[in-house]
Amino acid sequence: EARLAVAGCASLVDPSSAGVILFDIGGGSSELVWLDLAEGNDGRRRPMSSRIREWVSLPVGVVSLSERHGGRDVSPVQFEAMVAEVTAMLAAFPNGHVLDAAVAAGAVHMLGTSGTVTTLAGVHLDLPRYDRRMVDGTWLSGTQVADLVALFMTMDYEARCANPCIGRERADLVLAGCAILEAIRRRWPCDRLRVADRGLREGVLVEMMAEDGVWRPRAPRRGGGEQHG
Repeated sequence: EARLAVAGCASLVDPSSAGVILFDIGGGSSELVWLDLAEGNDGRRRPMSSRIREWVSLPVGVVSLSERHGGRDVSPVQFEAMVAEVTAMLAAFPNGHVLDAAVAAGAVHMLGTSGTVTTLAGVHLDLPRYDRRMVDGTWLSGTQVADLVALFMTMDYEARCANPCIGRERADLVLAGCAILEAIRRRWPCDRLRVADRGLREGVLVEMMAEDGVWRPRAPRRGGGEQHG
């Protein structure tokens, strides 16, 4: 799954960065991948999946976390309890101390593919209804992410339901997703997050096309491509 997620999101990687923390927050588990763009960078084109340095699958997702801590009504204490639970799991990430150093150098950005981050981007863009074309590829700063999470914490369940980019189907899960994201951000405080409304399905297509010889990796545009918002 990590390899397919990377293949599907490869075009959203900023090639000027030294690395990427790619994450996919699911319902019962969450995947975290470290793409090392600095190691062995000899200028040759190669699949982005070959840049995977480490990855881990965490046994936690928005459904399982909200079932344990609550989803409709979440107090700051409950939210911090969710963050703490996920933070403890992140200790299992292989060579996390090496990634710490790369992040501290400021050359690593995050790339999120999940309903949590697409919801954050949709609300950030103030969309009258969710639009994948606007959301996919959006860049959010660390401050913008923090402000959006704080905003969601001030909204009660009905207010979240009423927001067109959250809706009733995500209203009781989005805060658990924010807690998982917050744990990742606190562990590795990158200042840039790119949002992907794509993932495994696109990765499967890319790999099938590559095997058939009808697709080859194209270097992403320097600077990370078009920015929405």
